[in-house]
Amino acid sequence: MFTIDQIAAAHSKVKSGADFPNYIKEIKQLGVTHYETFASDSRAIFYGATDFKAGMPAKFSSIPISEDCNVNQF
Repeated sequence: MFTIDQIAAAHSKVKSGADFPNYIKEIKQLGVTHYETFASDSRAIFYGATDFKAGMPAKFSSIPISEDCNVNQF
């Protein structure tokens, strides 16, 4: 399975949006099936086969996100 260090190495190659497809290909080759990134603090969880998962720690302090949305203001 993959490690967070491998994911970070692949991510370090992303310099612009044009690099993103190659990043996705590379992490898929490592065995990542899908991932979640959390807007509140930028942490991420990467999933692989047989319920494998590895987490990347938060990059920022948690930012509260409102449960309500003001559609007109948005």
